[in-house]
Parts: sequence; C-alpha cells; structure tokens
Amino acid sequence: MHGEGSLNRLAFSATVHCLTGCAIGEVLGMILSTWWGWGAAASIVLSVVLAFFFGYGLTSLPLLRAGMSVGRVVPLALASDTASIATMEVVDNLFIVLVPGALAAGLGEALFWWSLAVALVIAGAVAYPVNRWLIGRGRGHAVIHAHHGHGAGA
Repeated sequence: MHGEGSLNRLAFSATVHCLTGCAIGEVLGMILSTWWGWGAAASIVLSVVLAFFFGYGLTSLPLLRAGMSVGRVVPLALASDTASIATMEVVDNLFIVLVPGALAAGLGEALFWWSLAVALVIAGAVAYPVNRWLIGRGRGHAVIHAHHGHGAGA
C-alpha cells in the first residue's frame, strides 16, 4: 500500500508523464493541422491521435529498451495510460473548443499558443485526481510502475 505522500508523488509523476505525451501530440497535431489549413474537427482528431501515440510511446520505449516484447508492452501501455490520456484529451480539447477563435488561430497568433498552454495545464490538473485514484487501486500507472524502475510494483 502506498503512503499518502508516496501516492501523491506517484500520481503527480504519472500525470506529468502522460501530460508530456499529450502535450507533444497536441502541439504537433495543432501545428500540422493549422499549417495544412485543416478544419476544426480534423485538427482535433489529429491532435488526439498524436496525443495517444506519443503518450503510449513514452511509456513503451523504456520497456522495449529494457528488453520486453511488443506483445507484453502494448497491454501494459494501454492499461497504464488510457484513462489518463483520455481524461486529458477530453478536457484540453473542450477548453480549446470553448475559447472563441482558438481553433481558427494561426501559428503566429498568441491566442493559438496561450489557449493550448492553458488547456494542457487544466487537463493535467483534472487528470491528477484520476491518476491518484487509479494508482491507489493498483491500476493506471501503477500497472507499469515497477517496470520503469521506480521501485514499487502493482
């Protein structure tokens, strides 16, 4: 069982880990779709797909480098990150949709960058209690925690 401080630290670490993958995917997706002149729906779809890709990728690479097979890594990545990434994606895309003009803003506009940054901060704040709850029950990032060399396992 995790102590309160340990659980909070682990949940924070898991949230930052997932937020990093989401941020890479979101930023890249928004940049590409804006550059290509895609509409709002296509922009959101691309950003979400890339957020999941990079989120799962950040989890999978260290496991693959440690010698685990793809067949073992994929279910671990799905189990550890899906709820966190999904929470972040719903929250940050909802925020972007609600900010007037954010989806139509160009790469050179401050609105594009501040709305994306604020959306990711809010998404991380909302995902933290989700990660904490999951880890406290031996789920979420706790599923792969031991494989990342943090010292505690599920």
